[in-house]
Amino acid sequence: MLAALLATTLFALSSVTAKRSVNLLGSTHANLVRIALATLVLGLWAHLFGGGWGGSSWGWFVVSGLIGFGICDTAIFLALPRLGAQLTSLMVQCLAAPIGALVEWLWLGTRLSSHHLAAGALILGGVAVALVPNKSGQTRLHSGWVGFALGALAAAGQAIGAILSRHGQLLAHERGESLDALTVAYQRIVAGLAFTCVWWIWARRHRIGAPPPGPLAVRPAVPWVVLNALSGPSLGVAAYQWALQLQPSGIVLAIAALTPLAVIPLAWWIDGERPTARSVSGGILAVGGAVWLALH
Repeated sequence: MLAALLATTLFALSSVTAKRSVNLLGSTHANLVRIALATLVLGLWAHLFGGGWGGSSWGWFVVSGLIGFGICDTAIFLALPRLGAQLTSLMVQCLAAPIGALVEWLWLGTRLSSHHLAAGALILGGVAVALVPNKSGQTRLHSGWVGFALGALAAAGQAIGAILSRHGQLLAHERGESLDALTVAYQRIVAGLAFTCVWWIWARRHRIGAPPPGPLAVRPAVPWVVLNALSGPSLGVAAYQWALQLQPSGIVLAIAALTPLAVIPLAWWIDGERPTARSVSGGILAVGGAVWLALH
């Protein structure tokens, strides 16, 4: 439980600092720089103190990282300027819980009880309430359904990546292997970095996620990128992997769904992103559903 709560706090900080990084560098540059920095930090640990590329489950971790770091994080950084830190976090963390439970049911045969189904419905309802535009205008989905689709894609990527990672850890445990959480995070993030590099080249050519007009604001962005790299893909993911070693992925994803509530005061304080009554109400409903899912 402690590991999952630590990951939740770090993910909240990562979401807010990522939004600030995107505002300064654009989503494509900000995502690449923070993943490269996180890979360096995790790689130093893994090769100096951890297991490096050891273990028989590294293939599972690579596929998990390709989905969880590559596809998921790219979608998150594209969704941030459209939905903001609060709603992006709400969609990713809360929708990942029912998606994770559904995938485990389809793949691993984990049974879904009536509590699971009711909690999943409450989560979906809460997210829908938070995303519905106000009468004054399209304030939440001002970019049409693009932001919603990106948030849903990121949630699915996070859920599937977590399940694949946990499956790899269970296989390693059955073989008597022991890998620390930072090493697992490193083996995952390398694949994510490769995907992000390919995406960066393609996105630059098509001006997707481009930075604001004018020279890049590199110096003001440095502290936000560093905080984002450490709180999210480095220490945050390490705490997340630690939690997955101790609890089923559905439970860990449900606890991580508390992240949107932690994001609200941080986004208000750091980025001036004031929450609306509707987004707070929807967030409370969605997080309540996630907590219900965790308790059952």
